[in-house]
Amino acid sequence: MILIPLPHTDFDPSEAALPWKLLSKEGFRFQFATPDGKKASADDRMLTGRGLGVFKNSFMARQDAIDAYSEMESSSVFSNPIPYSEIKEQDYQALLLPGGHAQGMRPYLESEKLQNSVVSFFASNKPVAAICHGVLLAARSIDPKTNRSVLYEKNTTSLLKVQEQIAYYSTRLWLGEYYRTYSITVQDEVMSFLKDKNQFKTGGSLSARDSKEDIKVGFTVKDGNYLSARWPGDAYQFAETFRSMLG
Repeated sequence: MILIPLPHTDFDPSEAALPWKLLSKEGFRFQFATPDGKKASADDRMLTGRGLGVFKNSFMARQDAIDAYSEMESSSVFSNPIPYSEIKEQDYQALLLPGGHAQGMRPYLESEKLQNSVVSFFASNKPVAAICHGVLLAARSIDPKTNRSVLYEKNTTSLLKVQEQIAYYSTRLWLGEYYRTYSITVQDEVMSFLKDKNQFKTGGSLSARDSKEDIKVGFTVKDGNYLSARWPGDAYQFAETFRSMLG
């Protein structure tokens, strides 16, 4: 069984639903977790394009991800999450950490309970996959045995600084801080936890999205049992690489 923790709201629908759908079809089972065990909801703006203006087609989720989210949202497993406090690493085969950029992500990114759980998954050498802001949650997870991030010696990627800044500066006049979760970018904060800045990998295209038919367009970084990706445009390669890690 694969654990997917989520915040109450504002997680990215593509980064959660596409891996869920693709891996579910392969027979993998899932458990979702939220802060208090109540059903989560994705970032509505990513599903509807509301308020994105001329950037709607470029920034919102694609139809395949919207369809996958609709399936996931109506599933019994998604409707019955456990609270973060009930997470036990030994109950799961692997951990998947989706991202999202709006302010509702903060309780997820700042949860001490989730960070401790991430440390446990890394300590057990179980597969951990993180995409976009999910990498930030992993980076903030400090192993008490070393007093360092679980990513300290790992090669990784995450949402790129240039991607975050493009989205923010393109929309800040009417969306304000919507695309700025924190004052420091995800890439800069993640890099601050690494032993060497060269461990951070930026990848190829900043705008082209991969697909089930062409996963090579995406970009992921695999280091041992840890997998990372940048944004929803990497979701298919992310899911397929994670599947291969799960066996």
